[in-house]
This record gives sequence, C-alpha cells and structure tokens, in this order.
Amino acid sequence: MTPNHHLYAIALSMIEGVGSINAKKMIAYTGGIEEVFREKKKNLLKIPGISENMVDQIQKADTLKLAEKELNFIQKNQIRTLFYLDEEYPLRLKQCADSPIVLYIKGMADLHQEKVISMVGTRSATEYGKMCCEQIIQQLTDRNHKVLVVSGLAYGIDIAAHRAALRYKLETVAVLGHGLNMIYPAVHAPHAREIVNQGALVTEFHSQITLDRGLFVRRNRIIAGLADATLVIESADKGGALITAELANSYNREVFAVPGRITDPFSSGCNRLIAENKARILNSIEDLENALGWRKNNPPHYIQTQLFTDLSEEENIILNTIRNHDEILIDLISLETNIPIHKVSAALLNLEFAGLVKSLPGKRYKSIS
Repeated sequence: MTPNHHLYAIALSMIEGVGSINAKKMIAYTGGIEEVFREKKKNLLKIPGISENMVDQIQKADTLKLAEKELNFIQKNQIRTLFYLDEEYPLRLKQCADSPIVLYIKGMADLHQEKVISMVGTRSATEYGKMCCEQIIQQLTDRNHKVLVVSGLAYGIDIAAHRAALRYKLETVAVLGHGLNMIYPAVHAPHAREIVNQGALVTEFHSQITLDRGLFVRRNRIIAGLADATLVIESADKGGALITAELANSYNREVFAVPGRITDPFSSGCNRLIAENKARILNSIEDLENALGWRKNNPPHYIQTQLFTDLSEEENIILNTIRNHDEILIDLISLETNIPIHKVSAALLNLEFAGLVKSLPGKRYKSIS
C-alpha cells in the first residue's frame, strides 16, 4: 500500500460510527480508498447504511490531519500497517465480513502461519484453567506442531496462554483493545515486550483513541477471525470468552471448550457451550488434531495424550469399576462403588476429559485406556 493509501485508510478507520462494513461498502462503491474522500456527498449518501454525519466527517479537513498525526506515530515507532486489500493482510481475517480495514502491528509474527489457535477465557482464572493452558501448549510442542497462539493480553486465561507460548517458544499474538501507545493492563507490559520479540501486538485502534470497555468487546472478533479454532479454557455464564466463541461460530471456525466440574462457576460457560453444541469438548490434544487435520504431523513414537493424569481416590475407584465392565450405567457405578451419584457425575466428567473413559448414549460409560 502506498503512503497515500495508508493515510486515507487510517483516516477512514478513525471516523466514529463508520465501522469496517460501511467502510468496505464505500471503498467498493467508489473504486478505491482515496476515491472515498473525493466522491461527491450526494453519491456517498446513496450507499446503504451511510449517514449524512459520516459523509460530513469524511469531508472534514481535520480528518486527514488526524490521520497524518497517526502516520507520524506509526513511522516513529516502527509499526506495520496493513490495509484489508493488501496481500500481507491475514487471509483468515480477510474472510470475515466485519474484519478491520486497517491493522496496526508491532512485531514480526507470521499471521499467515499454517496453524493458528486462539485461547480465551475468564479474567479470574483458577489453577485448573492455568494448568490447562500450560498442558495444551506443552503437548502441542511435544507433538511437533508449530502453532501461532492468539489471545488478548488480559488477566487470567489470556496471559496464561501467552506465558505458556513464550515458555515453549511458540509465536504468540496479543490482540489489544486500544492503540499501540500504551499497554493495558500495565502490569503485563513486560510480557508485551517479550511478545513483540516472539510474535506481535495487533490492534485495529489508532493511538489517539480513548480507552473504553467497549473496545475490548470489539477486538474479540479479531481474536476469533485470526484463528482456525478458538479454545475456551474457562468461562462463567457470561463474559468476553463466550462472545469470542459466538463470533468464531459465526465465521464457521472450530470452537472447543474445556469441560469442568458442574459446581465450578468458571466452568459453567464452557459446559454450556458443549451442552448446546456450540463447542466441541476438548478432552485431549487428539480432539484438536482430528478436527483440524493436524495428525499427519505427529511424531511416530507414542506421546501421552491425556491432559491430566493425577486422579483422586474416588476417580481411581470409579475408573477401576468401569474397567471391570464392557459398558456400565452411571447408576450401577454409584451402586457398586457406594459413591453418591452427584460425585460420580463430577468424577466421570474429569475422567472423560482426561481421555480415560467414553460416554455412550443412555448414560452408559466404557473405558478407553
């Protein structure tokens, strides 16, 4: 993209209320980004969804002046700018109708990498959730998968995913809900610097924008759109991770959810995604490999695929009982083990997640180990 294209693309993206879909309509109607700013007002108003206020903002002289200021900031700080029609613009994101018309990138991550996953979840991550992040990333590297890991640099699951990727030498991208003039939360600035050297910081927001909660919701579509699959590690009944999962589904991307105990509030969102068939259950790395067609890259020797192997005494008793039968009803498991049915249900969920048992129709279970 030429410097002029950069300038006009930045200017259009800075106009409040236009949005990426309307911006693309105007570019398509006029034939180019510069032409949007040269088109007569009456012609722009013929485009569906374009208001008089939008056109007035486009034709203000101040709009290009603000864009020039942003262009100076970009050049001074060695930030890459990608227009959505550039060849370098990430193809996965380009396929999303509401993808940003401009991306600002600090770092050298390959956004076209063959394998890309997003990992999202609650800001109030439990030790269980953090362990899931660690185990997933570790086993991906153990199985020779060169994966780009995308998340949002937020507290909880996001930062746990970034840290694990950094530790295991995978490229990682942090999608920000603000401009590249700052890092929020500030406590994650050291990790952001590491990410620049082992991935990239990516945002659609210019440096002059005011920090606002709504921006973090908007950036979720980029997290979903950059990836082949979105992994929801932990989530309550409401939250940004569930919004990201909904967006990934709308883009026809794979969504996985890590199940948790039915009594854990930060697993309720994941369990509901699975129950409503909005996400595949993530029992093991093999689930991810099978769904995404990654198995051909597995090393020939055997590698443990269970995410968790430490079982409680009750879980061991239940597992041994299941192994004594070809198939067994959950009621009979409770009867034979003398463990209350609600505890059996919770234990079975963990055993299924660990890849040790398989649930069958009619509340029956069988061992797969």
